[in-house]
Amino acid sequence: MTIPYPHIPPVIVSIGPLAVRWYGLMYAVGYVLGYRLVRTRTARAILPMGKADLESWIGYLVIGMLVGARVIYAVVYDRPAFARDPMELLRVWHGGLSFHGAVLGMTIACVIFARVHRVRFLAVADLLALAGTPGLFFGRLGNFINGELYGRPSNVPWAMVFPTDRLRVPRHPSQLYEALAEGVLLGLIVWTLARWSLARGWYRSGLLASVFLIGYGVFRFLIEFTRQPDAQLGLIIGPFSMGQLLSIGMPVLGILLLAFVTRSPPLENAMHSESDGPPA
Repeated sequence: MTIPYPHIPPVIVSIGPLAVRWYGLMYAVGYVLGYRLVRTRTARAILPMGKADLESWIGYLVIGMLVGARVIYAVVYDRPAFARDPMELLRVWHGGLSFHGAVLGMTIACVIFARVHRVRFLAVADLLALAGTPGLFFGRLGNFINGELYGRPSNVPWAMVFPTDRLRVPRHPSQLYEALAEGVLLGLIVWTLARWSLARGWYRSGLLASVFLIGYGVFRFLIEFTRQPDAQLGLIIGPFSMGQLLSIGMPVLGILLLAFVTRSPPLENAMHSESDGPPA
C-alpha cells in the first residue's frame, strides 16, 4: 500500500533560458519568512539592530550559506566529480548542497558580521537559530517537490514511489519527516524557548543557538535511518551514513555551548550591570 506521489513540475515558469523552480522559490520563501519573524518579534529583544543592519546580515548569510554548502558537499560527498571539473563548484543550479556546510558557512558569516558591526557573536547566532527553521521547512519541501533525497525502501502505509527512483519501490518520504521535525518541531522549541526565557528574565546570549544545535543534530541523526544514503557514498561506518556522522558533532557542540552560556548572567542582569557603570 502506498500514497500516490503528487507530481509537481519542478519548474514553475520558464522564459527562454531562465527558469523559476520550486526549489529556489522554497529557499527564498524560507529566507523572507525567517527575516520577517526575527524582525517583527524578537530581533530587538535579543540584539538591537536596525532594518539596514538586519538586511546586511541576511546578505552575509546568503553568501556564507552558498559557499559553505557547496564547498563541504564537494569535499565530503563527491570529491572525485569536483576534482575532474573544479568549475562545477560554481554551477549551484546543478544541485549538491550540504546543510552541515551551510551551517558552517553561516556561522563564519556571523563571526565576520559581528566583528564588522561590533555586536555579540552569540546574540547573532541566536538570531540565526530563530530565523533558520523556516528555511529548513521550505527547503525540505523543495527536496520533496524535486523528488530528491528520498527515503529508504519501506512498507509503511504512507510510503511513496518517487519518479526519480530508478528502482521504483515504495520509500519513506523522509523529506517530509525532516520538514516537520527540523522545520516545525524544532522551530516551535526554539521560538517557545525564546519567548519564555525573555519573559522570565533568564535568557542568555547563545542559549537558542545551543538548543538549535542539539535539536537539529538529534533529529537529523534519527531521521537519517529512514533516508536513502547518497549513492556515491553509501553507508560509511556500520549502519551510519555521512549525514549521521556529520550530525553527531552538533549535539556535542550544543551541550558544550549550553554549559558555557549558562555560566553567564542573564541578559537582563548583564544589561543592568553595564548601565550601572563601575562602582565609585
